[in-house]
Amino acid sequence: MPVPAVIATAAENYRFNSKSLKEAVSDLSPEEWLKRPGEKLNHMAWIVGHMAYCRGPVLHFIGVEWPQPALEIFGRGKKLLEDSAYPSPESLLSTWSESGRALASALENVSDDLLARAATEGPPSLDGKISGIVSFMAIHETYHLGQASYLRGWLGHKSLMG
Repeated sequence: MPVPAVIATAAENYRFNSKSLKEAVSDLSPEEWLKRPGEKLNHMAWIVGHMAYCRGPVLHFIGVEWPQPALEIFGRGKKLLEDSAYPSPESLLSTWSESGRALASALENVSDDLLARAATEGPPSLDGKISGIVSFMAIHETYHLGQASYLRGWLGHKSLMG
């Protein structure tokens, strides 16, 4: 089934982000995953974990449960922990890939009726409906991809896009 038109752009952004994030971290060392440009700023492990974590609520709103209790440490407003508390880069990338597969499948199978339901809780909605949550969260994810790209450059690696 094709992705409903109301979320087609969001679905394409999620697909693009899935691929781009993998490229952004492909050549980072395990140590670089935990380097931060400032004491109160996030490292790559947190950014990647947060991006994967945030796909869970998107899936929930479109009727798919994707429980990932290990990702709770990456929730909105969570404080940074000791480096040893974070999953390995391999584990984070595996979870990221899994979230991409789950999201792509869910977006291809979600009904127009579900997307048209009123958004009564959770993240902001661009149109007051579930479709607007899906779209807002794609923007949110792209924002964090930008952070990952910036962090990649700060670590001394070639720019992700140009």
